[in-house]
Amino acid sequence: MKKYDAIIIGAGQAGTPLAKKLANAGMKTAIIEKRFVGGTCINDGCTPTKTWVASAKAVYIAQNAGKLGVPIRDYAVNMPVIKKRKDEIVAQFRGGSQHGLEDTKGIDLIFGEAVFTGKKTLSIKLKNGGTQEMTADKIFINAGCKTAVPDIEGLSTIDYLTSTSILELTTVPENLLIIGASYISMEFGQMFRRFGSKVTMLEQSKRILPREDEDIADEMTRILEAEQIKIYTGARATSFKKVGDHIEAHISVGDKKHVFTYSHVLVAAGRIPQTDALNLKATGVKTDERGYIKVNNKLETNVKGIYALGDVKGGPAFTHISYNDYVIVYLNLVEKAKLSIKNRLVPYCMFTDPPLGRVGISEAEAKQQGLKYKIAKLPMAHVARAIETGDTRGFMKAVVDAKTKRILGVAVLGQEGGEIMSVLQMAMMGGITYDEIRYMVFAHPTYSESLNNLFMALEP
Repeated sequence: MKKYDAIIIGAGQAGTPLAKKLANAGMKTAIIEKRFVGGTCINDGCTPTKTWVASAKAVYIAQNAGKLGVPIRDYAVNMPVIKKRKDEIVAQFRGGSQHGLEDTKGIDLIFGEAVFTGKKTLSIKLKNGGTQEMTADKIFINAGCKTAVPDIEGLSTIDYLTSTSILELTTVPENLLIIGASYISMEFGQMFRRFGSKVTMLEQSKRILPREDEDIADEMTRILEAEQIKIYTGARATSFKKVGDHIEAHISVGDKKHVFTYSHVLVAAGRIPQTDALNLKATGVKTDERGYIKVNNKLETNVKGIYALGDVKGGPAFTHISYNDYVIVYLNLVEKAKLSIKNRLVPYCMFTDPPLGRVGISEAEAKQQGLKYKIAKLPMAHVARAIETGDTRGFMKAVVDAKTKRILGVAVLGQEGGEIMSVLQMAMMGGITYDEIRYMVFAHPTYSESLNNLFMALEP
C-alpha cells in the first residue's frame, strides 16, 4: 500500500492544475488517468470540436463571400486534412498538459483505472499491466462524464457515433441523424451540414434547446433551417436496423410514424457521470439518483477529506467550471480561503455560427422566481457592426432588475456573442447598472458599442 498526501482521480481541467498546485505546496501527490491527460475538453470536447467549427465556418464564408463582392466559385472540403489539423492541435494541448505534470516534482502520474477498496484506499489497474494499491488522507474525484446511450431497439447493432467517435471520421457522412437537439447537437449538426452532410435532428421536447428561452430556441431554429437542417420536435427514434450500407430508422413525430434511411447516427442525448466503475460504496460517498456525486458548497462529499470536482459532481458541465472548482478547493485547503460555489455566476457559450453567450438567469427563470424585471432586446439587424460585416442573424437580450437596474441575466445569440456576454458578466459582477452602460463610451464601431442601444429602449 503506497501512501500519498493527495490522490486525484482524473487528469481533466480540475485535476491537472490541482495536482501541480498541491505538489508545489509540498504534498506528495498521485494523479490517476485511465485514458489521456487533459480530460474531455482537450481530447473530445472544446479543443477538437472548435477546430472543426473553424473549418466549417471557412466553408460558410466561401459560400457567402459573393454577397460581399468576393465570389468564390471553387472550393472543396478535405476531411482528412481537417482531421489531421485537429489531431495535431489536440496532441499539442495534451502533450503540454502531460509534460506539465511529469515535470512537476512531487507528482506521480499513473495511467490506469482506479477503484475504491475502502474508505480512502484505492486499487489501480495499471494500463501497462499489474495493479497498485494506494491511500491518502485527501482524495479528489475528477472522473468526468460519458455519453448517455438511450435504450432504443436495434441501436447497439448499427455502429452509432458519439461526440467522441464522430471526431475520428475522415469522410463526410452522406446523411446524418442526430438524436437530441441540445448544445452538442447544435454544433455538430451545423458543422456537418456545412461539410456537406444532409442533417436531421430529433428532439423529444416540443422545441430545441429546452433549457433556453423560447425566443432563443426559435431564432436558432430559423438559423439552422436556413442552412437546410431538418428538425423534428416532439419526436423520438423507436428502432434501428442495418440495411446494407445504410441505417433504417423508425421515428415517431407526435402521433405519426415514419421510416427514414440514414448513413450515420449520432447519439447526443445527454451525458452521465463515470461513477459506476469507482465502487463508491466502499467509501460511503453518496451520489444522487443519476450517479452524480453529492458535494457541499466547498465541493467536499459527505466523507471528510474526499472531494468531487468537474462534471462528475453534476451541475454545469463546463471546462471553466471545472477549473474554478480546482481554484476553490486549492485556495480553501492550502491558503485557508473561504470560497464557495454558492451563487457563482456560470457563463457559457454554444459555438454554433453565430454563437450563443449566456450568463445569469433567463427570462423564464425570472418569471418563475416572481421577480420584478424588465427585458432589453436588440436584433443584430440593428447593430451597426453586424450590418457592416454582413451577418445580422440573432439578437442581444438582457434581464434586468426593475428597481435596482442591475443586470440579472444575459443572452447574446450573434457574432461575438460570447465576447459581448463577457462584457456584461463583468458589469454584473461589478454591480454596474444598465443606466450606466446606456451612456458608457465604447469604441466605435464595435459589437459592444451596441450595448448603448440595447438598454436605450428601457425607461430611465
